[in-house]
Amino acid sequence: MKRIARQLAAVLTAAGVCLMTGGVDGRLGEYMLSMPQAERMKNVTFMTAAPVYTRPAPGALARSFGLAPPQESFSPPPMPTPESEMILETTIEGGMRIKNETGYWVDAAELLAEGPGLTLPPDEPQILIIHTHASEAYTQSGSDRYAVSDVNRTEDTQFNVVRIGDELTEILTEAGLYVLHDRGIYDYPSYTGSYSRAGAAIEQYLESCPGIRIVLDIHRDALGENGVVYKTMAEEEGTTASQIMLLVGTDESGLEHPDWRSNLALALYLQNAVNSACPTLMRPVDLVPQRYNQQLTPGSLIVEVGSSGNTLREALNAIRLFGRAAAPALAELVEYGQ
Repeated sequence: MKRIARQLAAVLTAAGVCLMTGGVDGRLGEYMLSMPQAERMKNVTFMTAAPVYTRPAPGALARSFGLAPPQESFSPPPMPTPESEMILETTIEGGMRIKNETGYWVDAAELLAEGPGLTLPPDEPQILIIHTHASEAYTQSGSDRYAVSDVNRTEDTQFNVVRIGDELTEILTEAGLYVLHDRGIYDYPSYTGSYSRAGAAIEQYLESCPGIRIVLDIHRDALGENGVVYKTMAEEEGTTASQIMLLVGTDESGLEHPDWRSNLALALYLQNAVNSACPTLMRPVDLVPQRYNQQLTPGSLIVEVGSSGNTLREALNAIRLFGRAAAPALAELVEYGQ
């Protein structure tokens, strides 16, 4: 096992934005670093650094939807079973960072200064919350017990990420935003094709409610290797929570996605708002080659709330912190009097 080492990220002078690369060779730009993601492990001295695993879009059996071609297909590696896994805490140093897993150079300071570049219409649906992998659930703990459909998965919406979406919908609605929450389970009956099914639903929402500018696809992450599962941890406002990561897709996979920089600008806008209120809550923004249905609107993000090692309580605490910080920033985008 290798000792975990702290690594410092370079600071962009204009906005204090750090960029962190994902190990792609040939990356250009004086602000780009050549170091892997920095992590601070809590209560652990020796271990291998936890790899960040976020499931790319499946689609080998996309059938008639045609939104996820074969090159986006992926079979997730098996995670340890609850009987064999060791769960360890980790706090991933986030702040205003981008974990850049693409070959693109991005001027994060410029994107942050320009803002998200979108407005929300008043008095009609503005935000869609959906779950491509709705059955994703958390480590069972206390009274949070559920009927398992797979490892750390359940179709019971009181215990999977749909519950997280319920919480965020309530917070944003109380802030005066007009939110639709799709509670459908698109990774059933098969994980394969879930992005195609969710993408078709998103298109229907956008056609029926053209005022929707932002689509938040809420997931939970899975971090682990060699029988070890990591739970991301933040400590904010006297409470313990999981961490949250915003994931932004690009067109580097070869699929059309011309507005991905707009999605990245929105991610940085929200990252800045939440980080200002809760400095330990956010992991770095993850910029990846796949597009994950984010080509459908220039306000699309994946929101990874915790990981499989976290409990539901920790994830609920996290989304409450996130929602309370993000809601005022989103409310500022509402275009009144037009």
